[in-house]
Amino acid sequence: GKRATWAHQNALEAFPIFAAAALMAYVTNQTSELAGWAAIAWMIARLLFPVFYILNIPILRSMMFAVGSLCSFTLIGLSLISTLK
Repeated sequence: GKRATWAHQNALEAFPIFAAAALMAYVTNQTSELAGWAAIAWMIARLLFPVFYILNIPILRSMMFAVGSLCSFTLIGLSLISTLK
């Protein structure tokens, strides 16, 4: 039960970053294929994260966290790059 609670708390911490990144991508009209794949990959990584957390598989849990973070930062980076053009 504790691991499920911790996974949920992590989701609550990760979602605001993705939400801000997705809103930035939307506002800056990011329609690139990379932006779309980043959003899809974030969803998949964040769906798998609690599974690996609850099953106590640290390497896969960490990989899903890293993929999710990379996807959020990719959306932010694409948005910032488009504003510099």
